[in-house]
Amino acid sequence: MRTTLTLDPDVVALLEKEVHRTRRPFKQVVNQAVRRALSGRRVATLPYVLPTHRSELMPGVDPGALNRLADELEDETLSKLR
Repeated sequence: MRTTLTLDPDVVALLEKEVHRTRRPFKQVVNQAVRRALSGRRVATLPYVLPTHRSELMPGVDPGALNRLADELEDETLSKLR
């Protein structure tokens, strides 16, 4: 069914955020939001899966010391500014 709605600006912003976040068409996002609101229950969503990639540090780099290295670089930069 085709209909015309006038949405408040804050509702449009929420819908557009969801469109961007889920990378789904506006129509699907609106339909799911209306279904969820009117059914009184949450529609099951797929869990977020973070894609991973293989990464290896160069030999001699201690992953536990990376924060210390960042601190040393920051100290060095600040000492040059003085």
